This record gives sequence, C-alpha cells and structure tokens, in this order.
Amino acid sequence: MGSVARTCGSIACRKPSELMRLVVTTFIGLVFGFFLGVSFPTLSLTKLNLPSGLLPSVDLAYIEGRYTGRWSLTKNTDNTKSTSSLKQLQHERIWVPSNPRGAERLPPAIVEAESDYYLRRLWGKPSEDITSKPKYLVTFTVGVGQKSNIDAAVKKFSEDFTILLFHYDGRTTEWDEFEWSKRAIHVSARKQTKWWYSKRFLHPDIVAPYDYIFIWDEDLGLEHFDAEAYLRLVKKHGLEISQPGLEPNKGLTWQMTKRRVKQEVHKMAQEKEGWCTDPHLPPCAAFVEIMAPVFSRDAWRCVWHMIQNDLVHGWGLDFALRKCVEPAHEKIGVVDAQWIVHQGVPTLGNQGEKEPGKAPWQGIRMANSEKDYYRSMGYDVSNYTVPMFS
Repeated sequence: MGSVARTCGSIACRKPSELMRLVVTTFIGLVFGFFLGVSFPTLSLTKLNLPSGLLPSVDLAYIEGRYTGRWSLTKNTDNTKSTSSLKQLQHERIWVPSNPRGAERLPPAIVEAESDYYLRRLWGKPSEDITSKPKYLVTFTVGVGQKSNIDAAVKKFSEDFTILLFHYDGRTTEWDEFEWSKRAIHVSARKQTKWWYSKRFLHPDIVAPYDYIFIWDEDLGLEHFDAEAYLRLVKKHGLEISQPGLEPNKGLTWQMTKRRVKQEVHKMAQEKEGWCTDPHLPPCAAFVEIMAPVFSRDAWRCVWHMIQNDLVHGWGLDFALRKCVEPAHEKIGVVDAQWIVHQGVPTLGNQGEKEPGKAPWQGIRMANSEKDYYRSMGYDVSNYTVPMFS
C-alpha cells in the first residue's frame, strides 16, 4: 500500500482529461512555433505595426538577410511603404544585363551608350549648349595642299552637316583662315588613310545622331553637286549605300559608277563580258566605289564592323558592301542627277618614301571569312566559290 501511495503523485495518476489537455497544448505550441519559424524569414518586408502609444510613427521592418541577415528599424515619415535601410542598400550590388557590355553594374538611368560631335561650351547650362543639331555628317581626309578644293567642297554642304576633317599631314592650324573650319572637327594623325580614321573615330555609337554619313576623298570636284538635293533623291529611291555619279570622261574603270544623263538614279549596269557572274552582283549591281560613298546610319553600323583594323587603301571594301543591306541590288545605287568629278590628284601617296607593307589589294578578306564560318558549321567548302573580288 505504501508503494502505491508513493506513485499516485506521478503523471500516471492524474485524471485522463488533464493529461489530454497537456498533450494537446504541447502539440499546438510546437506546431505554432514551427510555422512561425518557417514563414517569418520569407517575409522580406513584413510590418508589425506597434501601438502608437509605444513607438509613435515607427515600423518594425524585417529585412531579409541575403547579405547582412540583421533586423532594422526604419522610420516611416512619408506614409509610404518602408524600404531597406541605407546600410542594407550599401551591401546590394547593381547588375543590369540589358545595359551595354561593361556597364552592367551601373543604374540604367545613368547609361549613355551613344554620343555625338556636337560642340559644347566651357560654361553655361548644358541644355543651352546646342542651338542646332546637324542631321548629317561629312568627312574629308585632307592635306593642306588641297585646302582650296576642300573649301569649295564644304560650301556645298549646309548647316545641317557636321564637317569632320582627318588630317594625314599633321597640319591643322593652316585651316583657321576659313570661318567654317572653326566650327569643324579636326582629327590629326600622320600618313593614315580614311579607313584608318573611320574605324577609330566613326564608331556607330558616336555617329548615331546622323541620318547619313559621307566618307569622301579630298580630290573631288563638286561644281555640279548639291548635298540637300542629293539626299532627297537618296530617300526617294530608298538607297542605303550610294554615291554621286562620276563624270564619264575622266578615265573611269567601272560602268556602274558613270553618270547617266537625264536620269535621277541607276542601280544596275552592263560590264565587260565575263566580269559579272550575276547581274545583281558587283560590279554590275550592288556596287559603289570607295572614293565618295554615302551610308545611312543603319548601313554604316554594319560596314564599320566589316572594316579590318589593318585595312589601308580600302581595296575589296566596295565589293563587300552588299553584305550590309538586303536586297543589295535595290538599296545600293548611283545618283546621276547630282554628279562629281574625280580629279585624281596624288596626295597622301606622296607623303614620304615608300615603305614595305601589306599590298593594297589585301584588304577586306570576305571570302576567307565566309569559308571559315561555313567550315565551323560543318559544311564542305572545297567547292565554295564567291563573286569576283569579294
């Protein structure tokens, strides 16, 4: 009897209802604690509104600890949704994949992927710097020996054109006698051709504000040329790559670029027998020469990428331009109504003695590049042929 009395004070001697109540309460407490622990961290900004008498105007915000894992008290002064604390933001890392390559860490609002040649003042409000924005760009690669010819040529272009001179002789101050030269952009590097300059100073993101880009030689006679009238015809006939017609009595090589009287534009020509494997391919169509080409903004973006860094005289480029527009035989043409004269004056070639280097015809290596591409795709290129000079 004594042993029984001693055990009646244990859990086993309690009433069944009390025992069940204890078990249920314990279970509910465990379940509640489990769900509270699981769900609470996933609420990155869960507000617990405390009584106004305890902490007036203060919200307790739980900041998900992706980087710091700590709680933060943030004062809500403008009745807007609470945000992460300043310390938390300092640990965040911006990464915007849609930004240009190399700028992924910048906030999108600060990114300026494009620029221009518009001149700026040294002081004043930036919004008042530019009184007009030229829509077109014309470049000449020049030496002082052709000053007079370039002066006459520039006067054929209105204020809608930005003038950019590439100086291959390193002499720029001599051009100050012309009023227009003070507003022009001057780039100087000795003994370089216009394709060297173009690759380095005419990046598509720099010339993006211009609808059309003229990349011209210095020995062109523009007596019969008007730039505005030229562009009207370019737009009318849908030309993405073009050039003015050339005076036909100046020893030209190609039939395609000869001016045709009483015609606005032409896009095809008849060449010597055997020179054109296809009437829609160069030099019978989809072809302009490299002395005075004019490119639309979109066409130039492609052509710029085509120019190799070691391209010197541009040989082969004229036959490859067709790769940048489609259909090329419709979007490349010659404007006959606005024509020029190629004077053929030796200029850059006379700058010093000849030196060993790459042959001028080793320029655009389109055929080899195409073969490499098709070979990488698993095609047999042993019988691959390309048009003449491509």
